Amino acid sequence: MWKHDLKRIQPVSSEWLTAAHERWDRLTKPRKSLGMLEEIAARVVAIREEKLPAIPRKEVFVFAGDHGVVSEGISPYPQEVTGLMVRNFLQGGAGINVLARCAGAEVTIIDIGMKDDLPDINGLIRRNVRRGTRNMAEGPAMTLKETETAMNTGVGMAEAAFARGVLMVATGEMGIGNTTPSAALLSALLPAAIEDVTGRGTGLDDAGLRRKTAVIARALEVNSQAMGDPLSILSAVGGLEIAGICGLCIGGAARRMMVVVDGFISTAAALVAMRLNPAIKDYLFFSHQSSEKGHQVFFEKEGIRPILNLDLRLGEGTGAVLGMQIIENALRLYREMATFEEMGITPGA
Repeated sequence: MWKHDLKRIQPVSSEWLTAAHERWDRLTKPRKSLGMLEEIAARVVAIREEKLPAIPRKEVFVFAGDHGVVSEGISPYPQEVTGLMVRNFLQGGAGINVLARCAGAEVTIIDIGMKDDLPDINGLIRRNVRRGTRNMAEGPAMTLKETETAMNTGVGMAEAAFARGVLMVATGEMGIGNTTPSAALLSALLPAAIEDVTGRGTGLDDAGLRRKTAVIARALEVNSQAMGDPLSILSAVGGLEIAGICGLCIGGAARRMMVVVDGFISTAAALVAMRLNPAIKDYLFFSHQSSEKGHQVFFEKEGIRPILNLDLRLGEGTGAVLGMQIIENALRLYREMATFEEMGITPGA
């Protein structure tokens, strides 16, 4: 499923990009005066291959998963917080719920790898692959089959959303300890020194940060023989929610949807997708640069400019939903501003 979609993804057309920029230059403003907003809207035009595209529906997908590596003491929070926060999402009381309401975006919560079953709650999409990953510091976090099942879940979410008329999706996640596998993935795939991409996550002190860095080094060493390509690297040191987001990126790009990437964890998932097919990058909008130190390293190495830089580190898809609103604003300007011709103005006259 994911392999089929991966092969469908082609770079966006330079002709459509050129046509979009030509329209921007005919609108009633100085050339390039809307800066990055012009680049954003032009890319939407090229993705959709429509002269005046619109975004009828938006949806954020929050993938929840737990991590065996938490047993190594790499997070100040217990694993039970994952389930508690999922309850909060489903009751509409989390940061992502508030911002999604502002953006007019639907929120879908998927149990793709949670430790807790939560049988008493409604509204949760149950696609659990296993009850948390294995401890990546002792061996592969997932089997290849588990990884691909999680990726196919993400592809399926994109496919179903597209069938509902959704053209822009945002990535979100919840999983205590998930900055640890994300840092491991960035270290392996960029590549980068472990120390350069490993941050404090949800608030580690200096001793905790040293322990986390050492755990990541051990995980990369223990799994080194099994890490020959992006898929095997994801299986060895990734997470089920990360694999689900990777699949969402692939499925969205294959359907010419805009995929708005949230913070550090979502970026690790997007990087796996980019390494599987570099053309996916054209369909990804990186919403913000988080305060997690490895995120800046990613943007510098990949030559990508994030839309926002607000020192966010909440996750959940919060930064991505803010990015959604800016993308929609850019597109509204592109579609609704008058041209010089319509106003009877001759530029430079």
